[in-house]
Amino acid sequence: MKCWHRYLLGLAVLSWVSASAWWSVTAQTPAQWISPANWFNPQTAAVRKPGSTVRIDLIGDSTQTKNAGYGRGFCANLTAQVDCLDMAKGGASTKTYRQQGLWEHALETRPDYMLIQFGHNDEISPNHLPREVPLSDYIDNLRQFVTEARAAGVQPILVTPLTRRYFGSDGRIHSDLTAYSNAMIDVAKQMQAPLIDLQVMSIAYLDKVGKAEGEKLSITKKDREGKTVTDETHLNWEGSYVFGRMVAVGMEKAMPVLAPYVLPAPAVLPPAGVEAMSVIDGGPVKIVLVGDSTVATQGGWGPGFCAVMTPNVTCIDDARNGRSTKSYIDEGLWSAALAERGNYYLIQFGHNDEKQDPGRHTDPETTYAANLRLFIQNVRAIGAVPVIISPLARRTFHDGKPSNQDLQLYADAARRVAEQDGVPFVDLLALSDRLLSTMTQAQADQFDAVGHPDQRAENGSAKLDRTHLDAEGKQVFGRMVADNLSRQLVELGPDVKGVPAPATPAAK
Repeated sequence: MKCWHRYLLGLAVLSWVSASAWWSVTAQTPAQWISPANWFNPQTAAVRKPGSTVRIDLIGDSTQTKNAGYGRGFCANLTAQVDCLDMAKGGASTKTYRQQGLWEHALETRPDYMLIQFGHNDEISPNHLPREVPLSDYIDNLRQFVTEARAAGVQPILVTPLTRRYFGSDGRIHSDLTAYSNAMIDVAKQMQAPLIDLQVMSIAYLDKVGKAEGEKLSITKKDREGKTVTDETHLNWEGSYVFGRMVAVGMEKAMPVLAPYVLPAPAVLPPAGVEAMSVIDGGPVKIVLVGDSTVATQGGWGPGFCAVMTPNVTCIDDARNGRSTKSYIDEGLWSAALAERGNYYLIQFGHNDEKQDPGRHTDPETTYAANLRLFIQNVRAIGAVPVIISPLARRTFHDGKPSNQDLQLYADAARRVAEQDGVPFVDLLALSDRLLSTMTQAQADQFDAVGHPDQRAENGSAKLDRTHLDAEGKQVFGRMVADNLSRQLVELGPDVKGVPAPATPAAK
């Protein structure tokens, strides 16, 4: 089987890595305050944002998150006195939120209030996914959340699930979440817990505005033919602010004591939100790639990434062979990349940062991390969006598996910086390593480049170049970056070309 086909078959499995891999925190405590919603450290999880008097946690699935739910819109509609922590997790159900340790982490943040919303991933589907639970278990899980929150001194507020935008031929919403929504209402009544009936409110709103206006609040996804279609579950920036306001007002009614903490007028989109809406509506985009030879044109994934972007995107590959974060800055390459004035900067280093020569070497926990933070600060200063990407895996196998322990140190540091600074992170090392782990050494060698000038520097006397990529490798790993990037920066979804889902039993 061709490696490209193998990648397509494994795409659904691979995509969860960047979204669900949980960072093992160190004993270090950053000097500045860092929201535990970004970087969870049990030693500092209860420390609140300076100047805040109330902490509210969002506990739920992707429809509550910042990037694809109403989380950012909800928090934007609260005053500065609220420390608003979005602890929601994409793909979570009442079952997996506890299994993955997320509930324990949320309790460790010691909030005053928790808005608890589940249902989308709990309901039983024809696929019978492990996260799904029957209605009886859903009820038991909700009751346990309420009981344990109260025992921890937290006031739980139940939120019925946001409706999917399933419009019928009559122009009205036909929800598939009614049973789980009604079950949550019953739990709230039985346990005398405050309730925000978002299911009813969101249906009423969408019935009023209609399908055309309702779809303007959505992000996009790819159908099985690779076409861009409306995602009827998740939200863009505008949708987040519409439904986030709805939840904030609902909270005010359910808990009148919180009324002083809700803005009197709806929050307006910040410049970043306006820019993102322009992108999702088809505005021009410039993406700048920054990194070493594993990103660069001759032997990196950069060309494959640029190839899957629509003509709406100006894709500039400013990565250079042999560079580290240090030498890229020292040689003026970073200043030149900033001068491109891109909208998004994709930044991946590590392969040469680990080299021991003084012109390139950085320590992952100190100088490498500091350089990444400089990149982030500079990109934000020009009004652009920085994205940190961990190093592409090398394809040298030991004991039948790829071995990248050295690069893992830099990937861990990159994740830590991205989470602490609140920027998107694509864990390409984990993604590429997981794909390679499904192959043999011979199969992985089908990606090997030939004649790359950095071959000897990266691979020593080895005849095979297991670091750089041939044409197929560029295509596979470029697609991997693009697909996972658009899951985090959802406004870029329409700008990534789709591919037909493979019509095989495994894919089905």
